[in-house]
Amino acid sequence: MRKKRQGVTEKLTFEREMLALGAKYIAGVDEVGRGPLAGPVVCAAVILPLEEENLIEGVDDSKKVSEKERERLALLIKERAIAYSICEVGHEKIDEINILEATKLCMRQAVESLSVQPDVVFIDGNFKIKTDLPQQSIVKGDSLSYSIGAASILAKVHRDALMREWDKAYPQYGFSRNKGYGTQEHIEGLREYGPCKIHRQTFIKKLLGETENDGRRNF
Repeated sequence: MRKKRQGVTEKLTFEREMLALGAKYIAGVDEVGRGPLAGPVVCAAVILPLEEENLIEGVDDSKKVSEKERERLALLIKERAIAYSICEVGHEKIDEINILEATKLCMRQAVESLSVQPDVVFIDGNFKIKTDLPQQSIVKGDSLSYSIGAASILAKVHRDALMREWDKAYPQYGFSRNKGYGTQEHIEGLREYGPCKIHRQTFIKKLLGETENDGRRNF
């Protein structure tokens, strides 16, 4: 138990620096779904209480946490959060403006959707978003910042649930297992059946070849 608590407090370095400067509400922001061939990019923003008695043990980069544990933690994060929001930017917008710009847009929407305005925003990555709020970019922030780690869990649980629902409509791609990423099963499904309406055309055109996929979705 002591080791787990220590692990959480070690992820508060950035938060404590801002608290010392007078910040009260710190929003962690992260995305899930930049790499998949299908589905939206999902971003979450969350403001959590940072008093030691309110810390949630186990919060970490969502990729380091099991699916069952992520779902448990997501419920706790939502329960204890001062404010949180989860936003999606779909495949069509990703194709229109590219995945990096879609991610920035999604992050901005998540921050703007918070019911409580943060004093500072922590962004996972090495880029900035369009906001008048003070922001700090943190490379590998989902592993280094408690607030960003919590956001990564919310985004991951939300997106995984979306892809399980899409799997019911399009089972031939294995979305419930690969979550839209380019696994062998997914690619084989694409080559056999062609793309469906949630595939990102800019991501699959090189994979399938321009002559094989002319930008039209088969269903």
